[in-house]
Amino acid sequence: MDLLNTLVDKGLRREPLSRAEALAVLGTSDDDLLDVVAAAGKVRRHWFGRRVKLNYLVNLKSGLCPEDCSYCSQRLGSTAGILKYTWLKPDEASRAAAAGLAGGAKRVCLVASGRGPTDRDVDRVAGTIKAIKEENEGVEVCACLGLLSDGQAERLREAGADAYNHNLNTSESTYGEITTTHTYADRVDTVQKAHAAGLSACSGLIAGMGETDEDLVDVVFSLRELDPDSVPVNFLIPFEGTPLAKEWNLTPQRCLRILAMVRFVCPDVEVRIAGGREVHLRTMQPLALHLANSIFLGDYLTSEGQAGKADLEMIADAGFEVEGADQVTLPEHRAAGGGCGSHESRGGCGAHEDGGCGSHEGGGCGAHEGGGVCGSADATATAAPTAAPQAGEARTDLVAVRRRGAGTDLAPNA
Repeated sequence: MDLLNTLVDKGLRREPLSRAEALAVLGTSDDDLLDVVAAAGKVRRHWFGRRVKLNYLVNLKSGLCPEDCSYCSQRLGSTAGILKYTWLKPDEASRAAAAGLAGGAKRVCLVASGRGPTDRDVDRVAGTIKAIKEENEGVEVCACLGLLSDGQAERLREAGADAYNHNLNTSESTYGEITTTHTYADRVDTVQKAHAAGLSACSGLIAGMGETDEDLVDVVFSLRELDPDSVPVNFLIPFEGTPLAKEWNLTPQRCLRILAMVRFVCPDVEVRIAGGREVHLRTMQPLALHLANSIFLGDYLTSEGQAGKADLEMIADAGFEVEGADQVTLPEHRAAGGGCGSHESRGGCGAHEDGGCGSHEGGGCGAHEGGGVCGSADATATAAPTAAPQAGEARTDLVAVRRRGAGTDLAPNA
């Protein structure tokens, strides 16, 4: 396709796409999907090789948020049966982080629900950052605490934070349909505060909330203008008990086209597959590694993810390698400017349910590992065939509330 050849050339030269070109990527057919993935994969490999950066989430404070973000299981009025707990102590957070780092993660993302931190909260998180960095040499830490007030980004930077995450989530024109307790401009302001403080800005989107192709292109172009080092791409987890529980609009093919569009628009930026990859990409997850160069390891904020061991096996089986702590994530021209990539510089993050760090609410697998009629005298009988799921069908069987790790007495998934 002439379009794809043009997009590859632009990606290798870091030349901006037009809106029409970005929309054309989203409008390609399933017959052309592998060609789209192959083309965007050339851009990904040019800037990031075959490395995959692993990030690990620690949910410092879960639930009880006063904001009304429609996608979030922690929102005001949510009846989702998630874990609810107040701030973890620094040593508890440090132990949780250590599990992810032992599993191969390079960056720890510290997330807390709420509109934004008080100054006391910033002090609390500063202590947690110091505890994690004292125990883990070279670790990158991203804070994800909601809307920032003046001076708070600077204080987090002084405490050792490398990055700050706050997602735009959707287009400015439709933002008011998703959230009413704060504005799109509030989110932009927080990303700009992080930039100004010398933190690596991490900001992304959520797909699958009923938006149009134009909305997706609008938000990705707005992100390009903000120039974050890291762009997490979330796929909505339609949690029961939230207003968007019935929004099952995504197919694996649609997710791959969205990731390809983001890669073409942001060719030299860390693109992270965040919440929802297990639910919506499903068996197509390995193909997505040809488009994104970063994922979360293990569980998310309020929902379970694929087993950490399975994540590592998937990366290896797809012919990729886990990025090491001594490797710089971003291309030289970005990293030299203090961008995400080296542990002493800035780095992206990626997961906050109500607008922070890249995994809007997690995304989790939760499917049964076994299946069948084990344990009965009739165990050898042939099980009744299960109908194959149809495109766009609700897959509530793939959504499981997190019951392990931070805030529990059970070992984390890492």
